[in-house]
Amino acid sequence: MTHRRPLVEALNDFQQQRPVSFHVPGHKHGELSGLQDGIRSALRYDQTELTGLDDLHYPEAAIKEAQELLAQAYGADQSFFLVNGTTSGNLAMIHAVCREGDQVLVQRNSHKSIFHALELAKLKSVYLAPEWGEASQSAEGVTLETVQEAIRQYPEAKALILTYPNYYGMAGTEIEDIISLCHQFGLPVLVDEAHGAHFLAGPPFPQSALAYGADVVVQSAHKTLPAMTMGSYLHIQGNRVDSEKIRKYLRMFQSSSPSYLIMASLDDARAYIQTYTGPDRQIFEDKRRFFIDSLETISGLDVFTADDPLKIMLRVRGYNGFRLQRKLENLNLYSEMADMRQVVLILPLLKQSHTYPFAEIRSRIREAVQKLRKEQRDEIYPMPMQHPAAISEPEISFEAIDLADKEWISYTKAMGRHSAAMVTPYPPGVPLVLPGERWTHSKLEQLMDHLAAGAMIQGEHNLAEKQLSVIQHGGNKNE
Repeated sequence: MTHRRPLVEALNDFQQQRPVSFHVPGHKHGELSGLQDGIRSALRYDQTELTGLDDLHYPEAAIKEAQELLAQAYGADQSFFLVNGTTSGNLAMIHAVCREGDQVLVQRNSHKSIFHALELAKLKSVYLAPEWGEASQSAEGVTLETVQEAIRQYPEAKALILTYPNYYGMAGTEIEDIISLCHQFGLPVLVDEAHGAHFLAGPPFPQSALAYGADVVVQSAHKTLPAMTMGSYLHIQGNRVDSEKIRKYLRMFQSSSPSYLIMASLDDARAYIQTYTGPDRQIFEDKRRFFIDSLETISGLDVFTADDPLKIMLRVRGYNGFRLQRKLENLNLYSEMADMRQVVLILPLLKQSHTYPFAEIRSRIREAVQKLRKEQRDEIYPMPMQHPAAISEPEISFEAIDLADKEWISYTKAMGRHSAAMVTPYPPGVPLVLPGERWTHSKLEQLMDHLAAGAMIQGEHNLAEKQLSVIQHGGNKNE
């Protein structure tokens, strides 16, 4: 356990020298900024690679020490600060492990950044469908059986890419066996653990995939630890992945002018979780339990607790999650996300010294639920059908899609057509359809349900005009 924060300390020491700026950034320690004082004061620490402040891409001093402390904390061989989010880490790990044309096994409910990486690297994707969790009402993880069959069918695959936990905090029970199986076949396991940076706190939190032997793990420190938005970690262990290639691609995919504010917050977040104690954990558990117990007394409200104690889901019987989310926002309570059935809350990882207004929050949630239940109920949306095949490949490659002619058609006519683009309800950012996949009745039905419920849909579409982009008939020899 260490309270040391080398980069934070270096920035503080630098500021105490009352430095005069004849360098970038142009706000000159905030002096030229027109921002309000609360933001402008932070700009004193928005520095660049000056003497004493080190260089993220070639660290030799404070940043090097901070990253070494990070690796020690998480039990990794090497760890890196990421200032362009987990997206940059996902891009780097996939490019470091795979070459153009390689085949990879990838969890179908991965984040869109994983699929962007596959496309950029020009890889051949094999999609592994997750199991549907009846209790969590979400697509969870892939099974050991699915991975076994995928390795049997695709013995030339170069990596397995997993998402753990899922956006709803479900971790599953088979990841250790899956990683062990892959290693028996010499297959590196790359894990997008965006929502698991806090697992270092110990039970009752799940274990990190790193503890189960994953080769590369990327975590969004900004999601569950007190780091700034875009602040993430990348960890490597073992010898299946070339760390020098990881460094190379991080230099490519990250800014050449990394934010010292984000890096300082990453240094601080590591110290926060590394010094999280048993008494801290007990305080958190007690306050969480009391909060959940109080919510369960609200008439009409169902509370679901995930594998990750930081995540809870709120459901109001007969109403979709988007409507509950809007009622909460009208009372200035902002959730992480909503879907057609529930609202997801991410609780704060409190320490003994912290307070949080749970009683006031419970009162507002009760008011939101009461107001919602006075309104007309929603239609009952059908359960989304699981992806029809546990193991599948897109029928058209990324390269062929780039060369193909596309057209815009009404989504009512898209059945059986190959999508030319990714269509993604966001959050959680898991694509409903990927380029090269066919629009099926199930997928179109889910799209209609998302639209009817008021979901935000990202991707290349024109849903305002009820249109989707598809490959033209005869426009691709593979169609």
